[in-house]
Amino acid sequence: MSEVNLARVDERLIHGQVMLTLSQRAGVNSIFVVDDVVARDKFMKDLYKSAGSRTGQKTIVISTNKAKEYWDDFKFKDYSPILICKTVGVIYELVKHGIPIKELNLGGIAQKNPSDTMVSKTVYLTEADAKMLKEMKEKYGVDNIYFQATPSAEKKSLSSVLSMFNI
Repeated sequence: MSEVNLARVDERLIHGQVMLTLSQRAGVNSIFVVDDVVARDKFMKDLYKSAGSRTGQKTIVISTNKAKEYWDDFKFKDYSPILICKTVGVIYELVKHGIPIKELNLGGIAQKNPSDTMVSKTVYLTEADAKMLKEMKEKYGVDNIYFQATPSAEKKSLSSVLSMFNI
């Protein structure tokens, strides 16, 4: 059985120096892009696989359900991936399903509605997102949840973000 080395929420998925740096973390041997839309679009799927290959890591693009099946059937085999997706909701769904994640980095979520709260320079959350993050930490053992756009940027803690929502 393998384990997720790092989970990241970033709407850009694989991009530039950030993924190049993160992919060099100790133990990382692959990148799993979990996104239903990208997984159904051959052109986009190939594009992200190509971008991921520039990091030197095997890149797998799969839907949310395929990620769950791959965990259930194979426990991700010998992969120790960076698991990346666009939304807090997808990570929440994977964690609730039983995929163990210990470290979750939130790096880039754009504002969708005027009611979204800016919690860092690059991350906007809804109250529902904040509640899911709190539940992942308290109920599902995602111990290290933080906000950091790039590896060299300062980290912002989940507790400081939750205080913005009074939860």
